[in-house]
Amino acid sequence: MDMSVTTKHEPSWRLIEKVIALERRGGFRDRAVIGGLEAFLRRHWPQGSRYIAGYASMDPEGRASALRKLEAALEAEVASKLLKLRSPIQEAVGVGKRTASLLRKLGVETLEDLLTLFPRRIEDRSLKKRIADIADGETVSIQGVVRTKSRIKVRPNLEILKAAVDDGSGVMFAIWFNQPWVWDEIEQGKEYAFFGKVQIRFGERQMENPVWEPAGEGDQIGGLVPIYPTTEGLSQATIRSLIRRNLKRLAGDILDLLPEEVRRRNGLLPRREAIRAIHFPRGLEEFRAARRTLAFEELFLLQLGLALRKREWQRAGGRSLRVDRAMLERFLEGLPFSLTPSQHRALEEIARDLEAPYPMMRLLQGDVGSGKTVVAAGACVMAVSAGAQAAVMAPTEILAEQHFLIFQELLQELPIRVELLLGGTRGRERERILGELARGKIHVLVGTHALFQEGVEFKDLGLAVIDEQHRFGVVQREALTRKGKGTNLLVMSATPIPRTVALTLYGEFSVSVLAEMPIPEKKVRTLWVSEAKRDEVYRDVEERLRRGEKGYVVFPLVEESEEMDLRAATAAYRELAERFGWAGVGLMHGRLPGEEKRRVMREFREGKIRLLVSTTVVEVGLDVPDATFLVIEHADRFGLSQLHQLRGRIGRKGQPAVCYAIADPTTEEARRRLSAFRDLDDGFRIAEEDLRIRGPGDLLGTAQHGFVSRLKVADLVRDLGLLEAARREAFALAQRGVPRYLADEVERRFGDSLALLEV
Repeated sequence: MDMSVTTKHEPSWRLIEKVIALERRGGFRDRAVIGGLEAFLRRHWPQGSRYIAGYASMDPEGRASALRKLEAALEAEVASKLLKLRSPIQEAVGVGKRTASLLRKLGVETLEDLLTLFPRRIEDRSLKKRIADIADGETVSIQGVVRTKSRIKVRPNLEILKAAVDDGSGVMFAIWFNQPWVWDEIEQGKEYAFFGKVQIRFGERQMENPVWEPAGEGDQIGGLVPIYPTTEGLSQATIRSLIRRNLKRLAGDILDLLPEEVRRRNGLLPRREAIRAIHFPRGLEEFRAARRTLAFEELFLLQLGLALRKREWQRAGGRSLRVDRAMLERFLEGLPFSLTPSQHRALEEIARDLEAPYPMMRLLQGDVGSGKTVVAAGACVMAVSAGAQAAVMAPTEILAEQHFLIFQELLQELPIRVELLLGGTRGRERERILGELARGKIHVLVGTHALFQEGVEFKDLGLAVIDEQHRFGVVQREALTRKGKGTNLLVMSATPIPRTVALTLYGEFSVSVLAEMPIPEKKVRTLWVSEAKRDEVYRDVEERLRRGEKGYVVFPLVEESEEMDLRAATAAYRELAERFGWAGVGLMHGRLPGEEKRRVMREFREGKIRLLVSTTVVEVGLDVPDATFLVIEHADRFGLSQLHQLRGRIGRKGQPAVCYAIADPTTEEARRRLSAFRDLDDGFRIAEEDLRIRGPGDLLGTAQHGFVSRLKVADLVRDLGLLEAARREAFALAQRGVPRYLADEVERRFGDSLALLEV
């Protein structure tokens, strides 16, 4: 059967729109195209020429009126095509009530959804062989006559059908398990084509659960066949047939979304051609070109949405802060260490942003221990030097308190007052802080999300620093802007974010990367140890404690099994306290009262506690520079970036340190994760590997992965080059001005998902 889909030539609606715009800009002089507007329309859209009949002889006012009529007709024509494609799926050819409900399970609600139900992959079924020439394990297609068929009931819940297929060179047996309907569909004496993996068993060639069709159909066997997502009751053949019939009928209603010049510049197919070629490719290259075109279109629309949101954010109005460079220099000279070139560069980028007339939106990312905190402190110095206030928001009270102590230390020589506001700050202390904040007496306020609660009023909030942003879920930007007009925003990521994810999740942000480490070489050894060798690990811990060292034992904690996980950590604490009580053993978990957490951390820093048993709270940025060992229990239950973040807690001064990951993983994914953790120590490489292992949806977390599930073709793992090209084009177009139809399409496809990307 011919798998091609013919499509009739359609007018280039975008070209006509462009010519109308040119004619208007040129003052209605009929010079937008050679030969005049009327002749152009007769060639490109004959029905439309009636709206400007006699255009050449009209005066400018008449021409302007004729163009308005033409534009209205053009908009109506385009709208009717878009409307037709958005008709309910029941209106598709060959779709009844039952099929419609099955298609809805695949997310197909409209005719357009059906045409854009893209294949997950393409399978090459073109390799055809004689039965006698097939080797064991080959995946091939064969064609032959069904000589005999039999069925055997092996046990109550297992029936086997077997058909002997003869092609003149030999016999192969097609075998089906629990598919009784095949018995009636395959007739003895008729010729069929079969495709699948051939195995030689008991001296005979067998093909289990093959794809099959009557010989000569050529629909599912004999060429490149797209493989679709499917659901029970809806076969691959049915989906392909529905798409073919409806694409034939609706091809003329598929309009190009990408501006013509963008399409040409990036070597992309017209949209109609790309949709035809991804479903019914004439060859592998055509399929790849179609996939590339449609992936680019998706990424372009997503990036355009981000560009438009950035423009809105900037138009909302900022103000230029006049940074006092002398105060910044005093801050830098007072540091007990030198900044890396990356840190200097990041501070310079932040200074430029603060001095610009629109609000800063900057993502600061670097590996664990790359010195993000000191850059954030420098940003606060710049904001305060310009007469504004700064807020520093951390995801946990422990981390907020740590930032407070570090900021106090870093800024002690400057006329900058730093205070701490936590959810537990009560009574007179809270009243004092809020009063002084409103009067501008407090310059930098450190805290948790309590900073953005009702009643917290800044005199002039010029900068908000948000640490570990993904920990907060979605903090609405409006909550931030209510605290200060045109507030500048600096987000620090916990661990490096893969570039494709950074360009989508943080697509509106400019990015500063801290590429070097302040300590050139961290001497941390990572060992992946089986459960059977746990005793050896704790013997090493004992030796280290006797030498006066300090470190952590960390247990996983997840919401679904929180009670059980807490019990495991508490039981281990009791056991270790009994064994190593002489060294001082502490317990830290999220449910401890704030005062108790602070006491434990203080004693750990001072060395009264030298073994800290903890759930994952230590992962988030705790800074105890002299810790030298880390034991991670059940390491297979942690994510790769999480493991790397934990490892960043030891050897922070550059001293030798060891990390033990104890685990007997039961899944291939967990084994890959632990191998990567053992073998890689560069956070950027770890982030890319994490993306490859888990995929983007998982990596982003439920709150922000909505937009990933909207991507039908694009793949954030492999399409970085495409994403960067689409981003360049989208942001350039946003600068020049975005046509209404494109803005509408962005909103329709990604509107609600983009709202979730707000910080």
